[in-house]
Amino acid sequence: MSKLQLSIAMGDYDRTRAIYDGRVQIDGVDPVCMLQVPEEMFFRAFRHQAYDASEISFSSYVVSLTRPDPHYIAIPVFLSRAFRHTSIYINTTKGIKTPKDLIGKRIGIAEYQLTANVWVRAILEDEYGVKPSDVQWVRGGMDTAGRPEKLKIDLPAEVKLEQAPEGATLNQMLAEGEIDAFVGPRWPRSFNEGDPRVGRLFEDTVGVAEEYYKRTQLFPIMHLLGLRRSLVEDHPWLPGAFQKAFTQAKALSQSALDDTSATKVTMPFVEDTLQRARALIGPDFWSYGAAPNYKVLDYFLEQHHRQGLSPRRVTVEELFHPSTYEAYSL
Repeated sequence: MSKLQLSIAMGDYDRTRAIYDGRVQIDGVDPVCMLQVPEEMFFRAFRHQAYDASEISFSSYVVSLTRPDPHYIAIPVFLSRAFRHTSIYINTTKGIKTPKDLIGKRIGIAEYQLTANVWVRAILEDEYGVKPSDVQWVRGGMDTAGRPEKLKIDLPAEVKLEQAPEGATLNQMLAEGEIDAFVGPRWPRSFNEGDPRVGRLFEDTVGVAEEYYKRTQLFPIMHLLGLRRSLVEDHPWLPGAFQKAFTQAKALSQSALDDTSATKVTMPFVEDTLQRARALIGPDFWSYGAAPNYKVLDYFLEQHHRQGLSPRRVTVEELFHPSTYEAYSL
């Protein structure tokens, strides 16, 4: 019996590497793997339904669930997670010292619906009392002028959103003070290059994030794994096969971190960071599955609705293929 040949778009991560190098096989599947950056994957997946399976934006996926005929059905494989206190950048000449100082300011974003931006707005409102309506949002491309939303969105009337001037990039506008701050998953090029006019709102992003987790028990989820719905209808075994394989691939990446004979990541202090993460979150600090992540999933869905991105409150029970909410045991 021949295997089902399927296209799979995903990021180049340690937790996906065993899928595309073949160490982990997806039962019944002959994968055609494409390693792509999130912007390309998400645009092609949501605009053109380009892949049989794809890493997908959590936020855009929830938007799609509130509309007719969503193209993908997700499984609880969380290929990207991140504390987003790192994602708020400021022009250092604007006198912004605390989150409250953002009130009345102009903040650049690549897309309003980005999952990272949903999390930042949630943190700003719930932790510091800064509502989305308290600022002027400016949408544009980071390094290339102009960038559309992946999916069209209708925002609440009180949210003030304008397009960046034609030909302008957010990186340039932030450095030159035409916007006061920037929020997004990628750091601005000016920050990475050491431009003194650009800095982070939180200087100790790790310390702030650790304190946030201790209080909330929330480790933000960014990306899910989506499967083409029509394929799953024809082959209902696919969600289980994908979840099994991607869970095995993640386990291999985590066991590699435990091998301290030689550093597996091109970064000092890897072992110390690993111990710090386990002390904070626990041994399975990057868990897959709906049940162990119910609180963070439910919180995100509430924030997504409250911010006006989803016209109705989506539930955790709607997110994933039914077969992925339970698993066999020996």
